[in-house]
Amino acid sequence: MTGMPTRRLGALEVSAQGLGCMGMSHGYGDADDERSLATLHRALDLGVTLLDTSDYYGAGHNEELLGRLLAGRRDEVVLATKFGFVNRLGEPAAVRGDAAYVRQACDASLRRLGTDHIDLYYQHRVDPQVPIEETVGAMAELVAAGKVRHLGLSEAGAETVRRAHAVHPIAALQSEWSLWTRDLEREIAPVCRELGIGLVPFSPLGRGFLTGRYASVEGLAASDVRRTQPRFADGNLEQNLAIVRKLEELAAARGVTAGQLALAWVQHRGDDVVPIPGTRRQRNLEENLGAVNVELSAEDLAAIDAAAPAERVAGTRYDEGSLKLVGK
Repeated sequence: MTGMPTRRLGALEVSAQGLGCMGMSHGYGDADDERSLATLHRALDLGVTLLDTSDYYGAGHNEELLGRLLAGRRDEVVLATKFGFVNRLGEPAAVRGDAAYVRQACDASLRRLGTDHIDLYYQHRVDPQVPIEETVGAMAELVAAGKVRHLGLSEAGAETVRRAHAVHPIAALQSEWSLWTRDLEREIAPVCRELGIGLVPFSPLGRGFLTGRYASVEGLAASDVRRTQPRFADGNLEQNLAIVRKLEELAAARGVTAGQLALAWVQHRGDDVVPIPGTRRQRNLEENLGAVNVELSAEDLAAIDAAAPAERVAGTRYDEGSLKLVGK
């Protein structure tokens, strides 16, 4: 697996599959740093280069965790992190994209990560109160200062992507993309391809649901975010499970797991697509990486699309408040 193929995000070369690190600190129960570090080291050993974090994950804990890895293996990592979410005690997370905050956030991330540069720096969510030109202009200053190598956006709309790219080349757009979340296919992905911007799907396994491991939320930690997400709610969950069962049948006929089939579908969206499935466990990491080598014919892809049509997915991917922050 050390000979993993690579793909390009703009001018940035990365492994064909990256590793999303959020769940090691945030959203899916208590952290287990030693297990997570073992998984991170295993990922690098297997040829993964792109590691994705954010200053928001675990209120900085995730960046500090990666800092422990980077201390000995910085040259092996294409390091991506994000800024934009601001935690205020007792209030929902707010978004900031003003120039002063961009500079402040970057310096804080560099300290936690223990490095002098970030390879790919994303705006985590677009601040609707600040022109994207101001935000990306400040990000471009970080490139000029040598603190950042490439720029990215996350969950931005097509027009925002165009305006941002006019200020400074955008290497990648990170957005949710999977068999049950295909919002960007109609307008956003074509714009990115027109401009030469790579696509980085997060949650390409539907927050683990498309692996078939979750028939209910009962076994999830009390703090697991999936307990509050509409697609995991009673009624919706059962309808969505029917889709997973069809994927399992298709996967079994091809000698792979449902998760590998769903992930291979994302990998086949194009050579400019680099999914970043997340996991804390080496076993899941190795299974996910197996999807890189799964070849799907046009007939296979059509069968998968028929088994998991987007219009059959029950429930929105976020609650109403979180949905207001995407596609801006």
